[in-house]
Amino acid sequence: MPLRVTHYGEPILREPGAPITHFDADLKALADAMLETMYDADGIGLAAQQIDQALQICVMDVRPPEEANIQFDYQYDGKTLPLDFIMPLALINPQVEITDSAPEVYEEGCLSFPAVNGRVTRPAGVRCTFQDLQGEQHIIEANGLLGRCILHEVDHLNGVLFTDRMDKSDLRKNETRIKQLKRASRDFLKGK
Repeated sequence: MPLRVTHYGEPILREPGAPITHFDADLKALADAMLETMYDADGIGLAAQQIDQALQICVMDVRPPEEANIQFDYQYDGKTLPLDFIMPLALINPQVEITDSAPEVYEEGCLSFPAVNGRVTRPAGVRCTFQDLQGEQHIIEANGLLGRCILHEVDHLNGVLFTDRMDKSDLRKNETRIKQLKRASRDFLKGK
């Protein structure tokens, strides 16, 4: 059963996640529940803060629809494996470094901001060192949608939201909706 997705205005979204130290059945169950929640909401990424947990874990799945071409480059532990071998992907305790700082603009959305979209500028290429569900260390390098998804989700793990990086004019266009979300979250938290 999908979990409830936290919305803008809930303090958990600003909390940096605690490092994960136990790689066990509970962690696997958490990752599975996060993936189910992400798929149920038609998302491509989800961070622990979005299910009300301040932990260093996020999940993603950026496989294109069948018959569509993959529009990004990536390497997993130095190899270009079929995307189906690595997706869906859980990143635990991820550390990011920028490999291509050329700015790329793309319209992003976020499951914690329903009906809010806006242009966000991010670096073109990224290298992410992370642990898998067994605690094994891996490195993924990516650009395009996968690189952007990694940066968006790792931001969540550090309490940074995509609206913090959104184009100012797009942020203004979304101002009313963002305020509505904040009010709804405040009312939800009062009723808890």
